[in-house]
Amino acid sequence: MSKDLLVLEKERLNVVKSVLVSQPEPKDANSPYFALLKKYNLRIDFRPFIQIDPVGAKEFRKQKIKILDHTAIILTSRHAVDNLFRLASENKVEIPADMKYFCISEQTANYLQKYIVIRKRKIFTGERTAEDLLQVIKKHKGEKFLFPCSNIRKNEIPKFLQENDFDYNEATIYRTVSSDLSDLSDVNYDVLAFYSPSGIESLYSNFPEFKQNKTRIAVFGPTTAKAAKDAGLILDIQAPLPNAPSMTGALELYIKQANNL
Repeated sequence: MSKDLLVLEKERLNVVKSVLVSQPEPKDANSPYFALLKKYNLRIDFRPFIQIDPVGAKEFRKQKIKILDHTAIILTSRHAVDNLFRLASENKVEIPADMKYFCISEQTANYLQKYIVIRKRKIFTGERTAEDLLQVIKKHKGEKFLFPCSNIRKNEIPKFLQENDFDYNEATIYRTVSSDLSDLSDVNYDVLAFYSPSGIESLYSNFPEFKQNKTRIAVFGPTTAKAAKDAGLILDIQAPLPNAPSMTGALELYIKQANNL
């Protein structure tokens, strides 16, 4: 790190008393965020900066994609799971028991239990990232894949499928849009925590005159970090880190240093 960056980092290392997390409040009482709140006597507010708008059955049909024309479905989020089965129901489509599901993580795979009876022979799971999942997918070249996703999505999966001549279709089944934050008088918090590039976009959509000043910016993942930098923001807290794989872990490391604990 250059001398100038070290000076800037030291200048911005101010006490943290308040954090705004750009996600819904966790339903789990044992969330690490609540532990952080109590341990360091913080004010932590939760507010989704983005919202999910479902694509209607009629609009889905205009894409001329039929779920039953496929033998395998790639699922990268709970939103994809929910909206896939919603659209199947709205279009009176019964997904067959032998359909194969390729899930980006164990968490997404487990969420499928909300809709189907889990059988090991039809669930294939990555570790956590798209790259992990692609290592699994490439062993199943004979499937006809459906990739249901948002209007905003990363390019790794469709690029891989196209470049390797997989038989697949991509379907937009929901949209990721900026939430209306007009009821917030400002975003005057010590730390703003973002999990996606869409969250950064929503910040400026709702507060076009936003000035960072002494507000610390926390980001999760390289694409969110890039979006923040592209917007001219200074990144103070980044996750995952080798010693802090979660956002809460990275926040705690920073707060200990900033608050001299």
